[in-house]
Amino acid sequence: MKIFYSSLISLVFMSSCSIIGGQDGYFPDKKYDFLEEEVAENISIPNELDSPNIENHYPVIDVKDIDSLIEVPKPRQIFASSGDSSVQLRRLGELMWIYIETLPSTSWPISKNYWDTSSYDVIKADPVSGEIDIDFDKNSKLQMRVEHGIKEASTEIFLYKINISTGDIESDPEFIQKEMEKMIDYYADSLSNFSGTSLAAQNLNEMKKAKIFTENGMTVISLDLNFDRAWSSVSKALNAAEIITNDRDRSKGIFFVSYAKDEDRRRFRLFGGRNADDGLQKFDFDEESEFEITITQENNKTFVRAISKDGNIEQSEQLLSKINESLS
Repeated sequence: MKIFYSSLISLVFMSSCSIIGGQDGYFPDKKYDFLEEEVAENISIPNELDSPNIENHYPVIDVKDIDSLIEVPKPRQIFASSGDSSVQLRRLGELMWIYIETLPSTSWPISKNYWDTSSYDVIKADPVSGEIDIDFDKNSKLQMRVEHGIKEASTEIFLYKINISTGDIESDPEFIQKEMEKMIDYYADSLSNFSGTSLAAQNLNEMKKAKIFTENGMTVISLDLNFDRAWSSVSKALNAAEIITNDRDRSKGIFFVSYAKDEDRRRFRLFGGRNADDGLQKFDFDEESEFEITITQENNKTFVRAISKDGNIEQSEQLLSKINESLS
């Protein structure tokens, strides 16, 4: 009898399982149903709708052919901004820009967030080119450009009002200045609280406006600036480096300079490095050492060269090095 009841209970239990979890039960097994699914067509976005603005924070370098072993570079150190970063509005004629003492890859996410939280609509944001297009009205758009500055690890931000039909920049200095003044406050507040960088905008860190190279055995500074701004920048750098300008000829692009003499040591001093005496690096120049700083524009670049009157190439290189350090 016990065997009969046991068999009966087992039969009822197995029947219940099939009713609950069988193919025709309340909870059928569907783990293999995907094998019978058909591949659907890709979703297409209608032309009248905007496509999503996707920003690739983890870009992959396109490597086509590798014929030999290559050296893998070390990972870039992630830059974190600090609260004492300098933010300034600078102007040269009608040209205005915001100067920030931080890398462009750090300025980029702050710039994008400024417009994302504004009353304007962002049309396009490209971290590779550093450009953000903003819908302004039916005839115009705003374009922000995030660029590496002249100084090492600095950012310059430009804002333009562009005619949609012609693509020309519209002159509206009052509006641009007013908008940039708002942006300065935003950057100052954001940099004190923000710590991070945009991996997608890392290439902006390499697009430096000031580069130094050798040409025919002589050191040359290359500036991605027009002549007017290059002249102004070099003039300020000479003052910052305490290099005396004896005369200048802007029409020919020449500064005539010399160094202030140290009465005690009867040497010309170039501030910047370390020295065992007083923490300043000094280079010995003759008392009559004078130089010509030439600025020439070729295509879209401006080149700065130094020529010593006595033909001392080493002193000319030292002078250019100091000018390059003082550019901002």
